[in-house]
Amino acid sequence: MAFWLSLIFCFFTFASSSPPDDPVKCESGNTVCTVTNSYGAFPDRSICKAAKVEYPRSEEELVSVVAAATRAGQKMRVVTRYSHSIPKLVCTDGKDGVLISTKFLNNVVRTNQEAKTMTIESGVTLRQLIEEAAKLELALPYAPYWWGLTVGGMMGTGAHGSSLWGKGSAVHDYVTEIRLVSPGLASDGYVKVRVLNETTDPEEFRAAKVSLGVLGVISQVTFELQPMFKRSLTYDMINDSDFGDQAVSFGEKHEFADFIWLPSQGKVVYRIDDRVPLNTSGGGLFNFFPFRPQLSEALAIDRSIEESDEANENANMKCERAKLVTSFLFSVSYGLTNNGLTFTGYPVIGLQNRMMSSGSCLDSRQDGLITACPWDPRIKGQFFHQTTFSVPLTRVKSFIEDIKALVKINPKSLCVLEGSNGILIRYVTSSTAFLGKEEKALDFDLTYYRSKKDPLAPRLYEDYIEEIEQMAIFKYNALPHWGKNRNLAFDGAIRKYKNANDFLKVKERFDSLGLFSTQWTDQILGLKGNVTILKQGCALEGLCICSEDSHCAPNKGYLCRPGKVYREARVCTRVSA
Repeated sequence: MAFWLSLIFCFFTFASSSPPDDPVKCESGNTVCTVTNSYGAFPDRSICKAAKVEYPRSEEELVSVVAAATRAGQKMRVVTRYSHSIPKLVCTDGKDGVLISTKFLNNVVRTNQEAKTMTIESGVTLRQLIEEAAKLELALPYAPYWWGLTVGGMMGTGAHGSSLWGKGSAVHDYVTEIRLVSPGLASDGYVKVRVLNETTDPEEFRAAKVSLGVLGVISQVTFELQPMFKRSLTYDMINDSDFGDQAVSFGEKHEFADFIWLPSQGKVVYRIDDRVPLNTSGGGLFNFFPFRPQLSEALAIDRSIEESDEANENANMKCERAKLVTSFLFSVSYGLTNNGLTFTGYPVIGLQNRMMSSGSCLDSRQDGLITACPWDPRIKGQFFHQTTFSVPLTRVKSFIEDIKALVKINPKSLCVLEGSNGILIRYVTSSTAFLGKEEKALDFDLTYYRSKKDPLAPRLYEDYIEEIEQMAIFKYNALPHWGKNRNLAFDGAIRKYKNANDFLKVKERFDSLGLFSTQWTDQILGLKGNVTILKQGCALEGLCICSEDSHCAPNKGYLCRPGKVYREARVCTRVSA
């Protein structure tokens, strides 16, 4: 135990790290390129290629890029600085397309402190947005917890924080205007710049708020901000015996409420987090520990042990390590400090710009990869699947009880989630965006081990995670997070959106040639085929739902079987000889 505590301490004490690499790599200048995400692998592990990448530095240059590609009939996709979306949203079809990076579209265009608005380019990161707003004594009320996302990326995938209050926690619902560059006719010079807002272009604006990148390139976004305020945050870990009831009501009581659920331990960490007056005493800072730079050597040791536990199916060690990690993080308040340096007790009170998001492993100082973000693919670090979905609030209690029933069958089964600090659960509410959330819901974020070397390697207790995934999607009609899922979560998902046809009509008007569309986007939008891939071992990485044993790993004793609680599920189960 002492070894692990010292190791964890080493993980989180470095102040700088090597920043993430550019997700685009080219053989010659900006031509003959490949693109990936920040984790170094897409769900199907394919390599995405493109003829070239463009790095426009202004809207004028962006217009020129889109016009030239449209004239040439080339497919286009947008890639952000850090490319955090797990699915293949950045890929063009084939190898002749054009990647458009927003890396240098990272400027503040204008601000209006009196009107509380800020117009920024789409490559601005969440961190920049927060800092620039704070200079005007303004704040974005809700946002994701990781500040390495860009404005365009958040808009494209519907990224959110946690709240049922106001307009809800989705970033796109605090946008008042969008400038979008799309293909045009020859008479338009092959390009069209649209300025969209709720008043003059309500239908097109609602489509552009969550666009999956198929409408064109977002050039600029105008946010409606709020006067700066402070937050008061307390974490409380208690038994999960009444969690089903609490999950339904807790978000109405606390503006920034969320949960970290540790189902195998029978515990829940409640985030008691509320807005307080600006003159409330406190200089708190939230610098989330797992988002800090970490020693590459320590990460490699941790990963090797994790691989060993998986290979040896060592559930006991998995559970012991999970308890150590989760208890440590709770004991150090997940990185909260009362004054930016030390934690002295709850509540921690601080300004919104210091409390809402973090990600110090993005700091730009190079240290030769001595330290890095824990998922950086250049080192032997974390490599994982993420499954994220929103369950309607009216059905959350039943879903939680179903997960508890799985834990009762095997109490160790969900330790595989707790090693990544459990299930993060956030509140979302209905959005006016056509592809936004349909109703009040709880967003469940599951992170779990993935083999880096072997896509045909089964995982410890993978049948339990697959059952939860299928249970949410099919039994509880959950909506997928557009930027964080394996393939199967998107199969037929578009039919759950009541305004999907309206979105597709706007798509046809903006890009009738489908130059910003790909086979992948056509599949998730229900236009052509589906995203599931049937082949040997396809269920092991969520490329399909197994329908026969060969979709699992029969040579290693994993066969396709019904679920244990949700019997309609089909999961890869370890069957004793």
